[in-house]
Amino acid sequence: MCKVHNSVGCLTTVKTHLRRHNIDDFNSLNEVINFQKSFSTLRQQIISNHEQLIENEKITLDAEILQLENAIKTDKMLFEDIFRSEIEALTLKLNSLSTSKGLNFIKGFVNYTKRRSLKRKLQNLELNLNTKVSYAVGNLVDQHLNKTYRRQYITSHFRDAVNKSCLTEINKLEYKQRIIDEVNNSIYGALGEHKVVKELENLSDENVLINDFALTFHPPIYNRQENDYIKSIQIDHLLVTPSGIFLIETKNWSEKSLASLDLRSPVQQVKRTNFALFKTLTEDISSGRVKLPQHHWGDRKIPIRNMIVLTNSRPNEEFQYVKVLTVNELLRYVRYFKPLFTSEETQAIASYLLNLNE
Repeated sequence: MCKVHNSVGCLTTVKTHLRRHNIDDFNSLNEVINFQKSFSTLRQQIISNHEQLIENEKITLDAEILQLENAIKTDKMLFEDIFRSEIEALTLKLNSLSTSKGLNFIKGFVNYTKRRSLKRKLQNLELNLNTKVSYAVGNLVDQHLNKTYRRQYITSHFRDAVNKSCLTEINKLEYKQRIIDEVNNSIYGALGEHKVVKELENLSDENVLINDFALTFHPPIYNRQENDYIKSIQIDHLLVTPSGIFLIETKNWSEKSLASLDLRSPVQQVKRTNFALFKTLTEDISSGRVKLPQHHWGDRKIPIRNMIVLTNSRPNEEFQYVKVLTVNELLRYVRYFKPLFTSEETQAIASYLLNLNE
């Protein structure tokens, strides 16, 4: 089985984008795609769940309102009895003080003061009996009032109650969809890249696949033919085999995308990468940084072949220096070339490229 290094570039882009927006509940690309497909169903399920919650709340409120009504009635009777008992006790006490006669001046004054105080308390209780009972059960009355208002609101404005109830979950779901949609191209790009990786994994273990190969140059490499200063390169897959290196750019494009003039030409991208990598390899082979046994005729060349692999449609045209293939044609093309390097030399080239890769 082919040795594979690094995640595919589009998948890295998707993961980074989701993580940056605090979305970490997807474990695979398929889960992300399934979420996109089932978004409407998930949204409707949230609404249905909250409709049931509101219906259950209405049933609960009916029971709680009835319990509160009974509790208010019971507590009113209880507090009325308590306050009437206090009135009776104060009346008895007042009558006992009123019948006290033959007291000296001081005791008479004290008795008079006590009677006035008791009369005030008694009068206060008698005049404010209902107010005191209402205050004593005030907390229960407030609860009853709030629950009654809520029950009336749910009954009259059921849809508004449901919308408010599910608002947080709906907003969270729609936020997730919006963030995922922002990397929709990368998601489907990653699907295409995964297909290519799965196909190349069928190669033997002397082959090495480096996904998302990237390299920066200081100073830039100058391509005289294109009048281009190359500061960096990036390729979806770099395959190192005993027959040489394959630069593979994967496109999961539709026929419409193939015809679009707005999309960057993958042919130019692959050729640009080839030029920069060829120049780098040539210099490093000459300097000995690439460990290959010397041939008595001179420095050995590492062939670099350019490929574009399309997972959907492909153009009918052929292009200079770049082979355009479908996924099904990929392995047959790679295996067509005769081996030029031993397994050890292949691994040495792969190690060199892995060290270069950023």
